[in-house]
Amino acid sequence: MENSQHKAILEALQSGANDAIRDAAFSAGDQGLQDAVPMLCEHIKSPSVGVQEAAEYALRKIRGPQVVIALLPLLRSDEAPVRNVAMDILREIGSDSIESIQPYLQNDDADLRIFVTDILGYCRTHQSCLLLCRALLKDPEVNVRYQAAVSLGTLAFPEAVNALCQAMHDEEWVQFAVVEALAKIKDYSAVSALVKLLNQASPLVSSAIVDALGDMGDVKSIPLLFSSLENVREALRHKIVKAIVQILGGKGLSLLAVKSQERMRAYMLDALTDNDEDILMASLQGLSSIGAEDCTGPIIDMTAGLDKDRQDELYEAAIKAIAAIGYNDAVRAAITSKEEARILLAMEACHLMADSRCVADLKEIFWNVSPELQRMAAGEMALLGDCDDSPFFVTIMNDSEDAEVLKSALVFFGNHPTCPDVEDLVFAQIDHKYLDVKEMALEACINLHSPKLNELFKERARGEDPMQRMMAVYALGRYSIAENMAEITAALEDEYPRTRQVAVEAFLNLGEQAEEFLPLLLPRLADEDKDVRLAVIDLLGQIGSSTVLPYILNALNDENEWVRIRAIDALGMHRVADAVPQLAQMLESASPMVALKIVEALGKIGGNVAFSVLLGMMNHEDTEIQHASEEALAMIQAEQE
Repeated sequence: MENSQHKAILEALQSGANDAIRDAAFSAGDQGLQDAVPMLCEHIKSPSVGVQEAAEYALRKIRGPQVVIALLPLLRSDEAPVRNVAMDILREIGSDSIESIQPYLQNDDADLRIFVTDILGYCRTHQSCLLLCRALLKDPEVNVRYQAAVSLGTLAFPEAVNALCQAMHDEEWVQFAVVEALAKIKDYSAVSALVKLLNQASPLVSSAIVDALGDMGDVKSIPLLFSSLENVREALRHKIVKAIVQILGGKGLSLLAVKSQERMRAYMLDALTDNDEDILMASLQGLSSIGAEDCTGPIIDMTAGLDKDRQDELYEAAIKAIAAIGYNDAVRAAITSKEEARILLAMEACHLMADSRCVADLKEIFWNVSPELQRMAAGEMALLGDCDDSPFFVTIMNDSEDAEVLKSALVFFGNHPTCPDVEDLVFAQIDHKYLDVKEMALEACINLHSPKLNELFKERARGEDPMQRMMAVYALGRYSIAENMAEITAALEDEYPRTRQVAVEAFLNLGEQAEEFLPLLLPRLADEDKDVRLAVIDLLGQIGSSTVLPYILNALNDENEWVRIRAIDALGMHRVADAVPQLAQMLESASPMVALKIVEALGKIGGNVAFSVLLGMMNHEDTEIQHASEEALAMIQAEQE
């Protein structure tokens, strides 16, 4: 039976029908039919892509010495696609018969030898490595030697190190490939070899060696790299500095001996003059770890010449380096300079330092710089200043019309409630024309927590302006509900819905104690404004006692979907089993959003009834609801384990 199948496959491979050939090729591969190999190799040349792919599949599946031997002649093909397919298959299966490949390394055709050295790089055997080492050192064609070096790097066998080092006397073209190969081997013998070759190589190759050592990251190369720093060209020294930083990193640099750190600082500062951004980045990273005060000036000089938008990563690294070194005379000089670029970078560094020593200098320049820098300066001083800086911020409040600057001043006063005589100044900003300034002023007034301001807010709570009443009630709730109960209670009946909402939300500050005031709050469940009703449901959900649960259940009938959703969330959070029948009934007509919330709540509540309801949702037409039901069921099952 098997022979008849094989015979049919072979006959189909010889037919002229592409579909039949394709099917037969797949079958030959699946059955490992060795007799089909010659025909499969021929079909690699087919103009039909389907036939080519099937033949390639079969040859990879059959593999073995016979396939290797049959494919090797295709490397001579004048058709590049045929050669490429043959090479690709041989890269995968060439190790099945290295002895069949070996004679091709003595062929007179240099291109053929290049193809073979390429293939051997994927044949992970020591025999391949030996053949490639021989080709690297003995082949008369430079391109073959180059490919041999590349393939040895692909293999990355340590036993190739000696041959690769010998090849460093070859042409520069080969030397580059040798360096790359040694870097891929990542063995200490390769590291040692690369360092020894450093002084023998051309400038370009030496540069490649240093890059390779940095990429390898072997700390054993550090002493050798340090010893190479003195007597090399400036460009190469900068590369060595980069490699040392790459290998050691910030922590490693900080562990160096004091004298070694001093040397590295000097070399890194010198490297700041380089044009290579990778070298600049490494130098800045190194100086972030071991930089001293005298390093700040050169870093600022270098950074001032950067294009902040195009070289943003380098700029950011420089700012971090300046900040890591700390506030000093060089930073102060940059802040007080006339160049906006220097002022900007110094201020950005100050932001990372969080050092209050910059405040005096920022105050000095404040009124002489651009609005953008004023905003930055005000923001920093608001965070770093103390009550001694209060007069300056009072001046800002009186003289500046910039909303961002005013907001920073309000942040300052809010952060320093002990600063004297500022209540009226801050309170006045509640009437500012911009809403964000109003809101910041309100927060500052609340942070000041002044009895005087509390009285002012009481007056406003009785005023004519609805916005002012709302803000006043919000502040009174934050100050003290007990002290301001009369005003907050009155606000529950305010004609302006946002004021009523804020009045309800004020009771959230009481936590569970808000239950005492339910007689005042429950009437608002019938409020005409949905946001007021939402606020009440949120409050009832926070209380969560048996007293409030009937009211939350009743909210499931609210005309507004968001109120119903908030009630569902509260019932799920408190795992109210009595809610399950009503929630199940709601599912029949619920919108997708409400249905998802109900499913989620049922998963939290758990129990047999909820489980049954969720099982019924597994066939829901909405896949999102199906998925949510699956997760809810898993949650209930996990509770039972």
